[in-house]
Amino acid sequence: MAERNASGKAEEPTEAGSRYSSLKKEELADLAVSAILQHRRLLIADEAVYQEWLRASADPSVSSAVLQSLQDEHLARQKKSQAQQEELSEIVEALGYVPDVPPEDED
Repeated sequence: MAERNASGKAEEPTEAGSRYSSLKKEELADLAVSAILQHRRLLIADEAVYQEWLRASADPSVSSAVLQSLQDEHLARQKKSQAQQEELSEIVEALGYVPDVPPEDED
């Protein structure tokens, strides 16, 4: 059955809604926390690659092949992060709220 959005238009259930609809709220919350932690780790790793690319770009002794490799890695990580962010958004949407997630311990 279609639900109504804020403008009153009918919205069909999304694939994400059906994908996560069989999970209990506790399971969704655990999944959301796990996805948030994973997203944080991806962002940190992505930033490290980006910073390395910037450093290499400023160094005239770094070959164009190395620069291209770093740029390709950065772009691939961006795509992976985007896909993971979309999945996280679907989980949070199905849950209905963003759960509290404590910072990870840094060793």
